[in-house]
Amino acid sequence: MFQRSSLRTNLILLIISMAVSLTAVGQKNKKQLELERIENISKITEAEKILAQTKTKKKATLGQLAALENQIASREVLLKSLDEEVDLITAEILELDAVISDIDLYLKSLKDEYAAMIYKSYKSNNGYNVITFLFASDSFTQFYMRLKYMEQYVEARKMQSHQIAQTKQELKGQQTAQEQKKSDQQQVIKSKLMESNQLIKLKKEKSTLIAQLTKNERSLRKEMAARKQSIKKLDNLIANLIKVELERELKTSSGQKELAKELTGEFEDQMRKLPWPVKTGFISLKFGLQRDPILKNVSINNTGVDIQTQSDENIAVVFDGEVRIKAFVPGQNNVVIVKHGNYYTVYSKLKSVEVKQGQVLRAGDLIGKVHTNNAGISQLHFEVWRDKKKLDPERWLKQ
Repeated sequence: MFQRSSLRTNLILLIISMAVSLTAVGQKNKKQLELERIENISKITEAEKILAQTKTKKKATLGQLAALENQIASREVLLKSLDEEVDLITAEILELDAVISDIDLYLKSLKDEYAAMIYKSYKSNNGYNVITFLFASDSFTQFYMRLKYMEQYVEARKMQSHQIAQTKQELKGQQTAQEQKKSDQQQVIKSKLMESNQLIKLKKEKSTLIAQLTKNERSLRKEMAARKQSIKKLDNLIANLIKVELERELKTSSGQKELAKELTGEFEDQMRKLPWPVKTGFISLKFGLQRDPILKNVSINNTGVDIQTQSDENIAVVFDGEVRIKAFVPGQNNVVIVKHGNYYTVYSKLKSVEVKQGQVLRAGDLIGKVHTNNAGISQLHFEVWRDKKKLDPERWLKQ
């Protein structure tokens, strides 16, 4: 009887340890999902502030559209994360269901075994109480054997009673955990419903905005032409600078060349590690050939990335270097170009500039503040070059 009880105890402890192990794994995954949710909510909050600023002007703008699209994309990512969280919690609840069922069955078997033990002892004693049962012995040997039997019986009852109490406690703990999981599940489902409704609202807002922008096709085409012209002027400014710098390098000493080579290598090691030049914002226009979201068959070749941010946002240099150009380009506003060995980073659409030409900067140093245009859009244009080659800045920035 004791051996069978011990085996069952080991079995239930194994079931409980498996449940704890599965829950621990679930908690780790859930923690990751919760961190993702917090990060996504932070991005959404940031984008909401930027979107609100673009709405200060009643005129529909491409900046508003970019902010809306960023909001929609962020909420879609959040909804996917919430779906994964619901699935995870559901799986955990099912695991707990199985564990609770096994513990409940084991508890019933313990109670049945305990009742059978008492009944068997009663039958063995012929209904006598303990004292009568002992002194009804025919000999001292029988008395001693009955005494030992009673000691073992009392110990067995204690063990069985302890196992029942322990199992009840385990059952209660698992039931409490299950209730908490169900509560968590309802909270996540509620969050998911709210986000789904908000996403529907944003998509309707986007459709309305596109319809408004489509009506202003002529002004959009004019804006696009001016934009292309300003990019071309900025491109020429950078190309001329690099030409001068390459000619200058031919005349530099071997020591200076070695320092430039060292800085170039250090910059190269920063791929996907560079800090963003602004603390808040999102990429509203990617690098390379990009189709216009409104105008059909119209594209723009973006030589960098446009980062939409909040008004008066500080702009910082992304890596150690020297200011080589501080200029003004129509359509790009104030421009700062920083040299990092054979690499260059370009910062344009600045409202104000806090650096001087020839100034040596450390990563994170303030360059200036972002410009906000007449449409209420605060946007930094950021480029990365290696000598004469334009590079995709997004591949260099920390993800």
